[in-house]
Amino acid sequence: MADQIFPTKSNLMNAKKSLALAQLGYDLMDKKRTILIREMMLLIDRAGEVQSRIEAVYQDAYLALQRANITLGMVEEYAQTVPLDMSLTLDCRSVMGVELPIVHLDDAPPQLHYSLHNSNSQLDEAYLKFTQVKRLTAELSEVESCVFKLAGAIKKTQKRANALHNILIPKFQGIIKFISEALEEKEREEFARLKVIQNQKR
Repeated sequence: MADQIFPTKSNLMNAKKSLALAQLGYDLMDKKRTILIREMMLLIDRAGEVQSRIEAVYQDAYLALQRANITLGMVEEYAQTVPLDMSLTLDCRSVMGVELPIVHLDDAPPQLHYSLHNSNSQLDEAYLKFTQVKRLTAELSEVESCVFKLAGAIKKTQKRANALHNILIPKFQGIIKFISEALEEKEREEFARLKVIQNQKR
């Protein structure tokens, strides 16, 4: 590539500018990657913690449901009285240009939708535990989606940083070396030529 470029001072200045931009781009990509990795690690820790909580609450919820089924018979009719929850909304936040989802779920206290006359505390406990599971599931889906998006962004950023570091920066360094050496050689030839002319004038 360097041998197709004319060794002029103008081309040398342009190559130096391009090298400076490529190095700046690499530094920015490296910082971006570091920030995204740190954000992803925090979310992975949070995902593990939410997953543990979900497992514990699921266990309690199924145990409470089992007790309710034993004491009331099958509770399917009670379950049908609970309306669909349409309160889930999505928003987003940006981390270094990466859009990450935020899941909102209405945090109003749960209301019982079945008659207290024919139910018992085991059914109430099962309902409250499964409401907790619903909230934790929304939180986990948000965290896992963020981790997935960050992993993709980190991969892209790494690819771009590698292209700058392994291809563009060495290319511009090679061009600068080629032009600098050619200009130095030209200057030496010019100096030698002037010496010869001076000697001939004497």
